[in-house]
Amino acid sequence: MTNNIYESSEDYLERILILKEKQGKVISLDIANSMNYSKASVSRAMKKLRELGYIKVDSLGEIELTEKGYEIASKIYERHKILSDVLIKLGVSEDVALSDACKIEHDLSEETFELIKKHIREKS
Repeated sequence: MTNNIYESSEDYLERILILKEKQGKVISLDIANSMNYSKASVSRAMKKLRELGYIKVDSLGEIELTEKGYEIASKIYERHKILSDVLIKLGVSEDVALSDACKIEHDLSEETFELIKKHIREKS
């Protein structure tokens, strides 16, 4: 979806945003537990995201999104929320809608997503 960033990185950035909103601070263990990933996998991913300038990690291990990290995370999270809401309104069960939205959010073109948002606004 976004330039030069992998889907898994988008998922991590989105998860950091969600956890930050929910609990105020985020450490790698929170991400590992919430995504059912190993601590080692999350540590490797955080190192890569830090090197790419998407996150900052302080001396206590607390993770913060940088401006460009937040931009990607909020865009993906918006897509996730809107797409899962649409699927639920269509009658898809919540679990399946959330799972499918996660798959769709990365590959959907900007044009299609903007038209979905426009359609929703017009129906509201």
